[in-house]
Amino acid sequence: MSSFLLEIVTPERKVYAEDVNMVIVKGTEGEMGILANHIPLVTPLKIAAITIKKDRNEEIIAVNGGFLEVRKDKVVILAESAELPSDINLDRAESAKQRAEQRLSGKRDDYDHRRAELSLQRALNRIGVKQR
Repeated sequence: MSSFLLEIVTPERKVYAEDVNMVIVKGTEGEMGILANHIPLVTPLKIAAITIKKDRNEEIIAVNGGFLEVRKDKVVILAESAELPSDINLDRAESAKQRAEQRLSGKRDDYDHRRAELSLQRALNRIGVKQR
């Protein structure tokens, strides 16, 4: 099976750089699978897990928004943040989820509702990746 280089880069570091057979992402227009020789494109990504298929194995990485760029020789994900399952602290993610849910259920106007929603999405994404 054909392969291509996948790079996942955040402002802090390069999280992933390996040859893969396929990557599955959730863009703002829906889910898409990228194989070798895919047409070049750029699309924004949702806060969601990405699935990497490599030599009949699957890897899952929590990606918190960003952009996917497909080039002729590689695929680059420029993410706001990205975490491998081994890097995720489940207790911290659960605490972030509880805080976001409390803020969303409260009647106070001093919390930024959109920010709390995004925090909840990120926490749920991290929890889902860690529990797979």
